[in-house]
Amino acid sequence: MKIDQIRSLPRYQQMAEDMADAIRAGVLRPGERLPSVRVTCEQRQVSPSTVFQAYGQLEALGLIEARARSGFFVRATRRTQRPAPEAAAPRREATPVAISELVFDLLGSTRDADVVPLGSAFPAPHLFPFDELARSGARAMRRLKASQITGALTAGDESLRLALRKRYALQGVPLADNELIITNGAMEALNLCLQAVTQPGDVVVVESPTFYAALQALERLHLKAVEVATDPQEGVDLDALAELLARQKVAACWFMPSFQNPLGALMPVARRQALVALLAQHGVPLIEDDVYGELHAGARRPPPAKAFDQQGGVLHCSSFSKCLAPGYRVGWAAAGRYAPQVERLKMMTSLATAIPPQLALADYLAQGGYDRHLRRLREALAAQRTHALKLVERHFPAGTRVTRPEGGYFLWLELPPQVDTLALHQRARAASISTAPGVLFSADHRFTHHLRLNVGHPGDARFDDAIRTLGRLAVQLGP
Repeated sequence: MKIDQIRSLPRYQQMAEDMADAIRAGVLRPGERLPSVRVTCEQRQVSPSTVFQAYGQLEALGLIEARARSGFFVRATRRTQRPAPEAAAPRREATPVAISELVFDLLGSTRDADVVPLGSAFPAPHLFPFDELARSGARAMRRLKASQITGALTAGDESLRLALRKRYALQGVPLADNELIITNGAMEALNLCLQAVTQPGDVVVVESPTFYAALQALERLHLKAVEVATDPQEGVDLDALAELLARQKVAACWFMPSFQNPLGALMPVARRQALVALLAQHGVPLIEDDVYGELHAGARRPPPAKAFDQQGGVLHCSSFSKCLAPGYRVGWAAAGRYAPQVERLKMMTSLATAIPPQLALADYLAQGGYDRHLRRLREALAAQRTHALKLVERHFPAGTRVTRPEGGYFLWLELPPQVDTLALHQRARAASISTAPGVLFSADHRFTHHLRLNVGHPGDARFDDAIRTLGRLAVQLGP
């Protein structure tokens, strides 16, 4: 299915797509002021809410920016000497997965507090409101009734589930009453969803590069991986995916459309809609890993692929671990038509998620400070991404290419081919710096000169020196 075959978008998305095309074609130029909301309403015969939605979508894509008391402007293109890495060409055949030993060996160093955690999967702890969460937990436990303990088994605490359903509804994603299942972090949600739609030996499509925990899950369940090229700006290559689905039996896809780990890619809205339509056409479920969706740089959260699901084939998984409460291990699955299977599997494995953290989070959400916290978190991460990009530009070898994500806290680097990032990881570890080398992010251990950096550590005085040291080590390994 080609992208241009997708029609019938909502009015605001049609407007956003038209303006995005004009910006990319140079018709609307960097720095140019967009027509005011009033003028646009008159020109297009639409309501102000439609215009605001369209402008919000363009902000989320990083194409325009709002300036206080001045209106909306086309964002200037950042010109640097280091272009973004291109989508890789993965192997076409299914691959048995064996990644766990490498993950355990390489990432064990992130537990050491003396190591600068550039290879970690979490942002800095000081970015999260642990004091407020503790107060919420104390309040919630004082109100706890004995009946809540057993009443919240398997599916999760009803007050937290209701709060989450409200957030989904505000994002334009209404959920069925029994669709939402609270889990022990997003990884349990993702693993349960994967198990619900596959059998050992099945083929699962993942992105290339992909999150190493997805590969670990496939390995544990004795599944085979087929990787599909993923672009740092556009996300999954839909034409390549359509070709794959036409020639091979696929049990499921596991994709991360919002700020994909490790690329940081943000899949455009129209492409998400096309993805859901393509998979529905082939009857293939989509496991949507959306743990970074709240960390967008634009004014509005990008709609998840789940927003376009008409058949219950998208199993949407997320958690509070990356945006509010790391360590609380509270995630969830909105599992569509597979919710009964997912709930049954949870009952047979972990049975339930701990009640105290669920109640603490439900109370915190009820206090109304979550979105204020998210705004501060996004601002801090955006400033740190910009700062980190400048350091990479200054200190890494000539020819290094780096992504420029519009959210999250990862940078994906493609270094010169002579730089073995596994060797770089070992030298960095000796200097008390952890990294995540590219071989972690592919079933067949490709991306040997690629590197994921966690830059979500604003205020860490060690960070700048660690980037400088890592760049110097990379230069030494180069030609």
